Amino acid sequence: MNVTKVQIDTKTFIRFWLVIIGFVAAGYLIYKASFGLSIIFAALFFALAISPLVKTFANVFPSKSRNFAISLSYLLIVGFIITFLSIVVPTIINESIKFFSNLPSVFDTATGDIGLINSIGNTLGISNLQGQISQIVQTFSDNVANNFGSILTTSISNVGSFFAVVILSLVLAFFMLTEGPRIMNYFWKLLGSTKSTQRTEHVLSRLAQTVSQYVSSAVTVALINACATAIVVFVLCLIFHISPGLAFPFGLITGVFCLIPMFGSFIGGAIVALLLSFNAVWAGLAFLIYTIIYLQIESNIISPKIQGKGMRLPALIILSAVTIGVYAFGLPGAIISIPIAGCIKVLIEEFGADLMDDGKLNGSHLKTIKPKNKDKDRLIAKHS
Repeated sequence: MNVTKVQIDTKTFIRFWLVIIGFVAAGYLIYKASFGLSIIFAALFFALAISPLVKTFANVFPSKSRNFAISLSYLLIVGFIITFLSIVVPTIINESIKFFSNLPSVFDTATGDIGLINSIGNTLGISNLQGQISQIVQTFSDNVANNFGSILTTSISNVGSFFAVVILSLVLAFFMLTEGPRIMNYFWKLLGSTKSTQRTEHVLSRLAQTVSQYVSSAVTVALINACATAIVVFVLCLIFHISPGLAFPFGLITGVFCLIPMFGSFIGGAIVALLLSFNAVWAGLAFLIYTIIYLQIESNIISPKIQGKGMRLPALIILSAVTIGVYAFGLPGAIISIPIAGCIKVLIEEFGADLMDDGKLNGSHLKTIKPKNKDKDRLIAKHS
C-alpha cells in the first residue's frame, strides 16, 4: 500500500488558518452589525429612489445648487409623511372608536326584528339567546373602549422606535445624496480609466437606474390609485350621507398600500371598504366592488402602460421575489424585492454574455487543437 506524504511549511499552515479565522471573524461581525447594515442598505435604497425627484428639481431650478434640490425633495417627502400621520391616523382611530361604540346598537338594530336567533336558542334549550349575545357584544365594546388608550400607547411606542430608525435612514440618505457623487468620482479616479473600471461604472449606473425607474413608476401608479379612491369615496359619501372629509385620508391609505407589490392595492381597498362599512354597510360593499373592478384596470392597463418600459420581469419571478422578501425581511422586504430582482436581471444581462462568449471561445479553441483524422492523414501524405 503506497502512502503519499504531503509536507506543508509553517508559513502556509499559518496563512491557511489565518484565512479561516478571518472569514469566521468577518461573518461574526456582519451578523452582529446586521441591523446597522440593514439601515445603511435602506438609506441607499431611499437615496436611489429619491434621485429622480432631485434631478427634476435640479432641472426646474438650474440656477440653484444640487443641495437646494435635495433639500426641496426632502421637504416634500417629510411634508407628505407629516400629512399622512396627522390626517390618516386620527381618521382611522376615530372611525374605529365610532364603530366599537356603536357596535351594540348596530347589532340590536340588525337583529331586533328577526326572531331567528331566539328560535335557534329555543331549539338548543337556551332562552333569550339574542339578549345574551347582545350582552356579550356590549361587554366586548366596553372592554375595547376602556383598553383603547393602553393599546394606543403601546402602538405609539412601537411606532416611535420605528420612526427613529426611519429618521436615521433619512439622514444617511441625505449625506449619500450630497456627498455620494463626489466620493464616487474620487473613487473612480483612484482606480484609473481602464476597461474594467468603465464596465463596473456602467453596471452600477444601470443598477441605480433600475431602482430609480421602478420607484418612479410605482409612485405614479400609487398617485393614480389615491386620486381615483378619493373621487369614488367622495361620491359615496354624498350618496350615503357620510362626511365627505373621509375622501382625502382614504385616498392616502390606498395610495400608500399601493406601493406594496402584488397585493398592496387590494389590502388598501379592503381597509377603506371596512372603514366605510362602519358608517354605512352598503357604502363599504359598493367600494369593495369598485376595488375589484379598478384592480383589473390597474393590472391590465395602468401598470403595463406606466411600467411597460421597466424591468419586464415575468409574473412568476415577481411573485417569487415578493414571497422571499416578505419571509426574509417582512413588509420592507416586499417593497424592495422587485428592485432587487431587477438588479439581478441587469447583472445577468451584463455578465451572462461574457460567460457565454468565454464558453464559445473555449469551444472553438478545443475544436482547432483537435483536427479530424482525415485531415491528419492528408497532412502526413503531403509531407511524405
